[in-house]
Order: sequence, then structure tokens, then C-alpha cells
Amino acid sequence: MAAGEPGAVQDGSSKGGLRAALGGLTTRGRSFLAAGVAAAVCAYVLGQADLLRVGLLLAVLPLVCVIVLYRTRYRVTGTRRLSPSRVPAGSEARVHLRMDNVSRLPTGLLMLQDRVPYVLGPRPRFVLDRVEAGGRREVSYRVRSDLRGRYPLGPLQLRLSDPFGMCELTRSFSAYDTLVVIPRTVPLPALRLAGEASGYGDGRQRSLALAGEDDIIPRGYRHGDDLRRVHWRSTARYGELMVRREEQPQRARCTVLLDTRQVGYAGAGPDSAFEWAVSGAASALVHMLERGFAVRLLTDDGNAVPGDGSDGFAGSTQESADSAGLMLDTLAVVGHSDGGGLSRAHDVLRGSNEGLLIAFFGDLDEEQTSVAARMRQRTGAAVAFVLESARWSGGVDPSAVGAVPAEKRLRQLREAGWVVVPVEPGADLPALWQLAGQTRADTQSAGNGGSTGFPGGWS
Repeated sequence: MAAGEPGAVQDGSSKGGLRAALGGLTTRGRSFLAAGVAAAVCAYVLGQADLLRVGLLLAVLPLVCVIVLYRTRYRVTGTRRLSPSRVPAGSEARVHLRMDNVSRLPTGLLMLQDRVPYVLGPRPRFVLDRVEAGGRREVSYRVRSDLRGRYPLGPLQLRLSDPFGMCELTRSFSAYDTLVVIPRTVPLPALRLAGEASGYGDGRQRSLALAGEDDIIPRGYRHGDDLRRVHWRSTARYGELMVRREEQPQRARCTVLLDTRQVGYAGAGPDSAFEWAVSGAASALVHMLERGFAVRLLTDDGNAVPGDGSDGFAGSTQESADSAGLMLDTLAVVGHSDGGGLSRAHDVLRGSNEGLLIAFFGDLDEEQTSVAARMRQRTGAAVAFVLESARWSGGVDPSAVGAVPAEKRLRQLREAGWVVVPVEPGADLPALWQLAGQTRADTQSAGNGGSTGFPGGWS
């Protein structure tokens, strides 16, 4: 139950009727009922009237409590609020619960219980004292998960009891919330990156569609456009309101490619190679968005996120913020693909002219290494973080199972133009990021006779 979306519980109209209420008898209530029936039977057999009265009292008391609790009309609303609703793995979120008694009668003792997945911690339980008419009670608890994912919270349950403890009735709210645990992200050092167009960064420039006022290509009028931009000549020609295109900044593009093939990774858990790759992809896309890049997330199965805008890239600043949340939500639940290879991702890259490509690869056999090498042809620059399962799992050398030996594979990618960074178990991503920038700078310096346009960066 998110803030502003209260759920209500009302006794006296529950499903199952009185039979369900009788099923709520506690051990004490059942004992009283059994003792009363036994006393009544003994009194009938022995002819003891006083014992019969005692037996009737013992048997009637729990039944009266059931009826009273069943007939009492508590109207209770509950609200749940997550703070925040999206957290990185290993961080805590606080769940705030508020109960309001909107009836004219005070409630009895209430036990509040919220359902949470086991991975988030123990199930929280709270005992609330008598809530006066129109009163409220607020409680909170913390949840934490080291595993990314989407976790449902709720529904919230109330356990109502009579003053004698003879009967307990459980009522459930219908609403629930979802806590999104996204991969861990780490801040990365700022480098002058390859593929950074002149529309952003230190060298911001602007370009016109065509030179000259008469050569401006108009577009259709959109709600909110300045009427001073109306191009009357084109309006008369096309028969609809047309406006002039203004100067547009050239926004640099970046594609973050995540290899999710199950055959490319070994092991599982928060410290596995695949989780490191997911966290690295999340850190890279957040960093590039902060640098002003138009970013998209691409997986080996060809799915691109956010998937709208120009060629699937994040658009304006507001759209970038929304797209960042969408990409992180996607990474929160991403799993292994069916192992179809990198060809579908290559087809997506082949269909557009990319700027910077940042890839996180698992083990690559000879075929997949060739596909990855061809990806470089459509990008301004490409950086590959390569995770070898043998090193992460402590297994045999990849060459023993038919994979391309590590050095040969990395050399083939470098010859295709990739900046290749091998990733050791538990490696620090910011240090590798800095190393990748320095490696690119050294390569460019050697190619330009010792001079590069972007010292210490990727160009």
C-alpha cells in the first residue's frame, strides 16, 4: 500500500462468516469449550446441577467472545510507504506503516504483520494497543537484500483478539508494494571519452540542418512551439502549419552492452562474475548519463532499453532521468539468456552509427570472438571488459574446454580496434576504468607519433 492508496479491513463482513470466526478460537478458547462440554456431560450423568452451570459458563464464554468479536465492526485503514522504493543491493530501505481507525468504536489489541520475502529479512510483527476512535498508529521496519531483484511487500495482515484471549481473527489487506533492488553502482573517474560529440562537454558546438535561411528544413507544428518560428512559405506549400528547425546540439551516444549468456559465466551469488558484469554495466550507464551522453542498454539477445527516442537512446534531460530508472530496473531483474550468441546484438549495432560502445563480456569462443570483433566497425570507439570464468571460478584453463586461449582472444579483439581490459576476480571497476582510458591514450599516442588530442582519456 503506497502512500495515498489505503486499504481497509472491516470485521463483521468477512468471507466465511461465523464458521470462519469459530475457526479463530485460540488454544485457550478451545480448552474452555472442551472443559465446558465435558463438565456438562459429567453433570448430566451425575445429576449435579451446580456442575452443569459451571460447564455451561465455560462453554459459553468462548462462544460469546467469538460472536462479539465477529459482530464488532472495526473499520481500519492501512497505508504503506517505502523510503526509497528503489535501492542498490546491500542498502537498506525503510517501510513505514500507518493504521487508522476510521470507525466510531475503539479497537481491541491488534497484532500487525507484513509479508516480506525471506531474502529481505524476518517477517515484521507489531503489537498495537487499543486504538481510539479516529486514532492512528505508526510503525516502521527496515528491509535489506544483497541480491538484486523485484520483491513484493504485502499484503498486510491484522490479527484481532478479544480481551480474554479466547478468539483471534486474521484480516488481510489486498494491496501490496514492490521494492526494486538494483545492482550496486560505483562512481567512475571522469575521462574525455571516445565518441563524445561536440554537442556536449568542453567543446560544445551547434549545427544547422542546412546552411542559410532559405534552405532550412521545416517540420510540423507541435503544441508549445513558438509561433514566431512558423515558416509561412512551407505552411502555404504543405497546407499545414510548419515551423523552422532551430540549431540542435549534437549529443554524443553511448551503448552499454551486457553479455548475459549463461555459457559465458560460471558460478552464482553476489560475488560471481555475472553479478560483477551487471554491476559494471549499471555503473557505466549511470556515469555516461551524468556526462550528458544519450545512453542505451543493449543485451546479447538484441533487446535495447529504453527502446524509444532516436534509435532507442535516451533523449532529453528529463527523459534521461526516466530512462536511467528504466535501465536500472531492467538490470535489477536481468538473468541469463538462452545462449544464442552475440549475433542479435551485432545486428542491432549494425543498423546504426554508434558513438562509444562499452561492453561487458563473459567467455567467448572462436565464433563469438569474431562477432565481437565485427561490432567495432560501427562504433567510434569500443571498450571491452572481459571476465574469464576460469579465473573467477578457479577452474581449468578455458583452452581445455575448446575456448579460444585468453591471450589469442584478447589479441583478436585488440586488432579489431577494441580497448580490452581483462577483469580479475574482485577487481575494482574505477581502477579498470582509469586503466582503459590510459590504455586508449597510450595507443592513440603511439599512432600519432606521441601526441594525442585527449591526454589521459579515450579518443
